[in-house]
Amino acid sequence: MHELLPKFIEAPASVPADHAAELTAGLLARPAHVSPKHLYDALGCRLFEAITALPEYQATRTEAAIFAAQGPEIARALGTGLTLVDLGAGNCAKAASLFGLLQPGHYVAVDIAAGFIRDALQALQLRHPQLPMTGVALDFSQSLALPAALEAGPRLMFYPGSSIGNFEPAQARRFLQQVREQSQGGALLIGVDLVKPLAQLLPAYDDALGVTAAFNRNLLLHVNRQLGSDFDPADWAHLACFDPEASRIEMHLRATRDLQVRWDGHRRDFAAGATIHTENSYKYRIEQFDELLHEAGWRSTRCWTDERQGFAVFGARA
Repeated sequence: MHELLPKFIEAPASVPADHAAELTAGLLARPAHVSPKHLYDALGCRLFEAITALPEYQATRTEAAIFAAQGPEIARALGTGLTLVDLGAGNCAKAASLFGLLQPGHYVAVDIAAGFIRDALQALQLRHPQLPMTGVALDFSQSLALPAALEAGPRLMFYPGSSIGNFEPAQARRFLQQVREQSQGGALLIGVDLVKPLAQLLPAYDDALGVTAAFNRNLLLHVNRQLGSDFDPADWAHLACFDPEASRIEMHLRATRDLQVRWDGHRRDFAAGATIHTENSYKYRIEQFDELLHEAGWRSTRCWTDERQGFAVFGARA
């Protein structure tokens, strides 16, 4: 039987000029900020893979355990044979682990890191030579619009991990609405990190080995490549903190000395102690996220969690 080759589509919205304008606006703002999507260049993706293996970062292992224990029930609740659209696919490993349960008719891997997703999908196609696969290089942080070239029909939209927490709550609602629209009458399977004691939350974003710190500082190298700026990662320290009122972890980069950064006709002075806000990660209660799903138009919601209720997997139908 003829073996398939993965297809690749690069969406126009991912062009570098758009990113450069967005980065410049954020770096000139007060306080300065950079979207967390810029953490995920090729090296950033690999550093994040390393983070998920750290003892402090339990979300990935907990989610995998939920899938292992509840997989058959999840498949019954959401259906099988659909097009599986993997949002923020990374190395595609999470989706691939569910192929046996979900029996997708087509696998679509969507990620902002075009080169990384291309390599991952090519390797995955070798292990599943008869499953049609498409890679989509797309920045969906502002708006989710899948290419029209994708086949029509119900889709299972898959957004594992805790990435939904990177969105402000109002943005998360709009994003979940867009996901429902793109599902074409299908379903949603999404991971959500839950509120838990601070002693468990903070180490996951400030590990003893400093892998998360390297992940955060690597963003500056990515910014340098996109803007031609002269950030020196050695001038910046990783900072993670929890905002209890907003129920979110924040990551920042803090200047360790007075310094000046230049790029393409722009200049920004940073005093020692000044920060660049690089990521939020909101933590939800089960009933709170279930309400958010219904506000976004999803129905027949289901929730599966671990015994300690530290992480949840939600399913819903369009």
